[in-house]
Amino acid sequence: MTDSLPPVSDLLSTAVESLGGSERLGQVRMAEAVGNALATGEHLAVQAGTGTGKSLAYLVPSLRHAVATGGTVVVSTATIALQNQLVDRDLPRLAAALKPQLGVRPSHAILKGRGNYLCLHRVSSGPVDEVDPEDVVSEELFDLPIGGESTASRAPRESSPRDSGPGSRLGQEIARLHDWAQDTESGDRDDLPRGVSDAAWRQVSVTSRECLGQLCPEFSECFAELARQEAGRADVVVTNHALLAIDAMTDVSILPDHDAVVIDEAHELSDRVTGVTTAELTGAAVIQAARRAAKLVDQQTADRMVAAGEGLAGLLELCPEGRWDLLPEGADLALAAVRHTAENCRSAVPGPKPGEAAGDPQGASDRQKTLAALDEVADAADRMLSSYERAVTERLEIVWMTEEDRRGRILRVAPLSVAGLLRARLFSESTVVLTSATLTTGGKFDGLAATWGLPPASSARPDPATAVALEPPSDDDASSLRWTGLDAGSPFDYRRNGILYVASHLPAPGREGASPEAGDELVDLVTAAGGRTLGLFSSMRGARAAAELLRERLDTPVLCQGEDSTANLVTQFAADEETTLVGTLSLWQGVDVPGRSLSLVVIDRIPFPRPDDPLLSARQRAVGARGGNGFLAVAGNHAALLLAQGVGRLLRRTDDRGVVAILDSRLVTARYGGYLRASLPPFWQTTDRDVVIGALERLRDG
Repeated sequence: MTDSLPPVSDLLSTAVESLGGSERLGQVRMAEAVGNALATGEHLAVQAGTGTGKSLAYLVPSLRHAVATGGTVVVSTATIALQNQLVDRDLPRLAAALKPQLGVRPSHAILKGRGNYLCLHRVSSGPVDEVDPEDVVSEELFDLPIGGESTASRAPRESSPRDSGPGSRLGQEIARLHDWAQDTESGDRDDLPRGVSDAAWRQVSVTSRECLGQLCPEFSECFAELARQEAGRADVVVTNHALLAIDAMTDVSILPDHDAVVIDEAHELSDRVTGVTTAELTGAAVIQAARRAAKLVDQQTADRMVAAGEGLAGLLELCPEGRWDLLPEGADLALAAVRHTAENCRSAVPGPKPGEAAGDPQGASDRQKTLAALDEVADAADRMLSSYERAVTERLEIVWMTEEDRRGRILRVAPLSVAGLLRARLFSESTVVLTSATLTTGGKFDGLAATWGLPPASSARPDPATAVALEPPSDDDASSLRWTGLDAGSPFDYRRNGILYVASHLPAPGREGASPEAGDELVDLVTAAGGRTLGLFSSMRGARAAAELLRERLDTPVLCQGEDSTANLVTQFAADEETTLVGTLSLWQGVDVPGRSLSLVVIDRIPFPRPDDPLLSARQRAVGARGGNGFLAVAGNHAALLLAQGVGRLLRRTDDRGVVAILDSRLVTARYGGYLRASLPPFWQTTDRDVVIGALERLRDG
């Protein structure tokens, strides 16, 4: 493709200068590589460390490509925070800066799933739906900060969450949503001042299955449809991994036509797609769907489905938790009864009457919601039963049961791998650029590439231990999917500014929790640092025990996840240089605290997944069956990516300095230790405790 627009490097220089930044070599290399990928159609994976400026490095060539071709580029993120940054800050500033050179002001839009937008028909239809029993859980949990909170600290409720009357909290939230509906221009839940519970939001929103579509009397004013129309006119559309997956996996187009996709936070892509493609069944959900259907079908048909739901609930109480390689006794009959009765109810729902959507919109809406609920139940049961038609080693879907405190027993089914789906429905349809600060494991892209369905990169030697696919490739997939991996580096001088300390003298952590020696080590490290510590733990039990220990033995402030919202805790931590913050998974990624408030990151153990994790253990078995190292390819890659994310909390700007301390001796004593260390930034490494204590004391006093 030949065009008269300035090259990517010139546009990037203009953008950086307009935004008051400075040009970085890694950013230039990345931008030129993205521009080349978009021009040639060859897929690209870019690892761009913190401080590279990767958002500009992919947005500038994306805007240029869209203007040059007249097409649309989709940018997908894993988090709302990054979405907001792109839409509210980066893209508007870039559009203004690049307009003189591009000749037009590039446009952008954000598009979310239908359930994120307020439904005007639901708002105007009057009566509140019967509250789903599982909504009670969401309503009760709504006020809890991430990580939970003791209910003893909250006043008793004056009304049941099942009560949606005007005096209940749920009723008050619904009334506030109705008031907001009169003023909002977007209908986007994220624009709502002060959030509401999921139970309340369900009363004013619909899923894609429940939507009446063009039959809806509010179709012309529909917030979701207006957002889609705006996206269809935009040069760049920002969305999330879940909606990208739904668009790719279904035959219904949600995103506008596009020829290129940029995926930021790409290390989370496979997990987000797996989440979208996971289905679940509970006895309560089956019974609720049957009760919806009872308003439209004969009582006997609905009663049979209720009985099937009760039978499933009873069976689950008797069955073991974990992965079901074999169906427990009676499970095949229970699932078949659920599927059969749901299909019968679905067939018995009368079709719409001519003009019903306009004359009786509530009736049309009830029918659509009922059909959606029946479809979900029937489809989930069918997927679960169908998975057992193959031998254990040949299954493409995994079924397991779990128990949650508030929801009880839940049966789930998920694909063993989403690689084939991504290969066929994403990489074969568009040019894809994937980027993150952490895309390599063991110094190679092979591990994540295999989970995306990509063959070994032509520019890198594959690692047979970690790049084994979970499923046999199709005949036509490998040769056509050419891609390149690029490590754009980082502006940080890791060896001069950071130390990676492994406490090799400590006993390897066991299942019973941290050893007394590890506790003493933690106290000594935090003391030497003068607080200023982020403690990343593999469990909330470990984080709470660490907080209790530090509070007993230190005078500096200690914060623990769950005591307030994560955002508030991070704000408090950043504001006081002597504070220590400890927590678990949500602190491993996304915490950005530059400066003296953070000079020590402590990680209690290598973050391997639980050995009884149903899906990951099945994936390990599948890799092993195909000749690979299942532990390294699955558990090792999982741990390497999460470890790199956690270690990445330390240096957030070029003048930051500090220590990452890992209290797990296996990082230097186990055979896989070198593989994991090769996945981390190139800090100066040591096992010398005295050197590290001295370095922390100098940082504290400096």
